[in-house]
Amino acid sequence: MLNRKSALIGLISCFYFHSVFLTSFVAASSPDPLLGSARVVFQTNYGDIEFGFYPTVAPKTVEHIFKLVRLGGYNTNHIFRVEKGFVAQVADVASGRSAPMNKEQRREAEKTVVGEFSDVKHVRGILSMGRHEDPNSAGSSFSMLLGDSPHLDGKYAIFGKVTKGDETLKALEELPTRREGIFVMPTERITILSTYYYDTEMENCEDMRSIMKRRLAAAAIETERQMGDNTYGVNRASATVNTSDTKIVSVNERRSLMLYWMLIMADMYVEATHLIPDVCCETAETVAYARGSK
Repeated sequence: MLNRKSALIGLISCFYFHSVFLTSFVAASSPDPLLGSARVVFQTNYGDIEFGFYPTVAPKTVEHIFKLVRLGGYNTNHIFRVEKGFVAQVADVASGRSAPMNKEQRREAEKTVVGEFSDVKHVRGILSMGRHEDPNSAGSSFSMLLGDSPHLDGKYAIFGKVTKGDETLKALEELPTRREGIFVMPTERITILSTYYYDTEMENCEDMRSIMKRRLAAAAIETERQMGDNTYGVNRASATVNTSDTKIVSVNERRSLMLYWMLIMADMYVEATHLIPDVCCETAETVAYARGSK
């Protein structure tokens, strides 16, 4: 009886530890959230920092921050807090800019976002919203994590991560600082000189155009070859056309002419880039708007 009870306890213990191990392994090996295709670049006086968004994790936060970027809201703002191994925090747009804001920028900057807390972990490179005691008080200030901070998990909304510019973050960590209350702040202003954004899918635009034009040209050559083999329904080797074929000639001539002009129009269509989605191709106006110069 004792042996049977010991075996049962051993079996339960084995099952428990196996479950704990499996849960920990799954949690540790779970993939990062999917980054959207949009990228934002902050050009600072110490280097560039590029980041992407997690639209499926914090859609309202992403929409709010990205709109501020598109409006040029972060231009002339600054990184007011740098605590080595912890965070580099961007100041609130409404109070951190050195340039005045227009009405649209101010309207968006003064909005608050509902707290979109998730299971994503606070590790180096993560973007996390700043807030007050109210969980729904996040505005436009956010932190770029300079180290792993598990004590922040589930308490602050994560909405993206740094994709390029870790060397800039390392340079910021080496700057002299001073403490003011709970904040560790750089002794010199770290200015966000300008900002812009782009879409990673745009990089494929030129390739798409080239492929379309090659396919169109190949189709035209093949059509011409097929028509040459049996033009108007008669053998080209024959020097005469029977009067009974007159109707066939007329129909096929019209058909050939229509095909010819369809190919011409299609080629013009490709040249005008209308076959490429508008969202894929960034215009000079979009760049100016994104940089805040419009």
